[in-house]
Amino acid sequence: MGNYQGYGLEGASAVDLVVALYDGIIRFLYGACDAVERGDVEGRRGASKRALDIIIHLQSRLRMDVGGQPAQTLSEFYAAIFAQILQASQTDSRHKYLHAIDCVRNVRDAWRQVAEDPTVNTGSSGAPFLPSSRQHGGVEFQEKAGTHGNATDWTA
Repeated sequence: MGNYQGYGLEGASAVDLVVALYDGIIRFLYGACDAVERGDVEGRRGASKRALDIIIHLQSRLRMDVGGQPAQTLSEFYAAIFAQILQASQTDSRHKYLHAIDCVRNVRDAWRQVAEDPTVNTGSSGAPFLPSSRQHGGVEFQEKAGTHGNATDWTA
C-alpha cells in the first residue's frame, strides 16, 4: 500500500489517499461480483483478498490514542465490512458484495467531503487523517441500523 506514485497520487493529501484506498476496496469488490457471475472461484477469492488487505491496512493506521470516537467508529466499521466480505466470499453472494460496496461508498463519500474542506485537509502526511472530535469539518460519522438482517449501513 505504500507506493502511491504509480496511481497518480504523488503529492496527494492523507485524506485523498484514504479516499483512493476506499476506491480500491470498491473496485476489488466489483471484481469479486464479476467473478461470482462468471463462476470464477479463484478470481472471487483474489479480489476479496485484495479488498480485505486494504481494510487491514486502514484499520492498522487508525490512531485510537488521538482519534477518539471517530476512530472507534471507523474501527467498528472496518470489522463489520471485513466480516461481510468474508461472508460474501464464503457464500458466493453477489448481493452481499453489493451491500458491502454500498456501505464502503457511504463512508468514502464522507471522506471526500472532508477532503474538500481546506481547514481539515492538511498536506501529504503519511498517516490518514482522523478527526479529533465526533464531528469535524461538517462531517459526522454515525452508525445507522441496517435493513439487511444484521448488516450495518454506514453514513456520514
